[in-house]
Amino acid sequence: MRRDYHDILWGGFLALLGLGVAGYAAIHYDLGSLRRMGPGFFPVSLGVILAALGAAIALPAFWRKGELRPFAGRELLGVIAALLLFALLMNRAGIVITAAVVTLTASVVAPRPGILWRLVLAAAVTLLTWAIFILALEMTIPVWPWSR
Repeated sequence: MRRDYHDILWGGFLALLGLGVAGYAAIHYDLGSLRRMGPGFFPVSLGVILAALGAAIALPAFWRKGELRPFAGRELLGVIAALLLFALLMNRAGIVITAAVVTLTASVVAPRPGILWRLVLAAAVTLLTWAIFILALEMTIPVWPWSR
């Protein structure tokens, strides 16, 4: 019987990651109580939710037929590159340039072709990022490289 190994592996990975986060937070942070939550309550809750979602993906896959899918290495590298660029640029370039560069980097692996689509997407994400974090939430993060 051919099982859906893709969902088994990734669901299991998510479940283990969730259990790891919940376990680490439970050991290193005070949970508190429902009335007076400690700093570990939220990470433990999110870890347990992630573990449950991972199990909900992996367990049914044992009884479902699946097909082997090719490894999405290009997509994985695109997402990792976008995350690294965000970490490197955020404090140096400001939120506007960082949002545009990260969106353009991540959109390279998108199935939809065309530079115009990528530029419109980057402009929309940059505008939304600025509106949410600077205007609405009034966060004190650099908007431009010269505004630090």
